[in-house]
Amino acid sequence: MNKHKHEVTPEGFKKLEEELKKLKTVDRPAIVKRMAEARELGDLSENADYHDAREQLAFLEGRIQEVEAMIKNAQVVNVKTGGDTVQMGSKIDLTVAGKKINFEIVGVNEGDPTQGKISSESPVGSSLIGRRKGEVVEVKTPGGIVKYKIEAVK
Repeated sequence: MNKHKHEVTPEGFKKLEEELKKLKTVDRPAIVKRMAEARELGDLSENADYHDAREQLAFLEGRIQEVEAMIKNAQVVNVKTGGDTVQMGSKIDLTVAGKKINFEIVGVNEGDPTQGKISSESPVGSSLIGRRKGEVVEVKTPGGIVKYKIEAVK
C-alpha cells in the first residue's frame, strides 16, 4: 500500500470508517462462525465449505488491512462550498458536446463516474481542479480531446 497521503472528502472518510466497522463487526464474525460450523462436520481435508470460508476470511482480512491503511493515510479535505473555482468536493455543472452533465470532485478512492463522482486524480478531475466557472477545459481521453465547459461550481 502506498504510504503517501490521499485526499478524501469528509463523506468519503465516513464511508471508509463505516466499511471498516461492518467488516470487523458483521462480516468477520459471520465467516468465523461459518468456519466453526464447517469444522464440526469432521475431516477438514475434504471439507470444501471450511476451505471456502478460510479463503473468504483471508480475503476479508486483506480488505480490513487495506481499509485501515486508507484511513491511516487519508487527508480529509475541508470542503468549501460556493465560489467559482473547482476544488476537491466541488459539485460542478458541465456542458460536453452539447450535453449537460454534473460531477462532484472526490478523492482517488471515492471515484465512481456512474454516481457522478470523479476522482481529483483522474484526467478529467485533475484538469478541472483550479479552473473557474465559464472556462472551457480540454482533456485528452482515450477517445481523443474532449472539451468541458464549466457552467457552475457549487
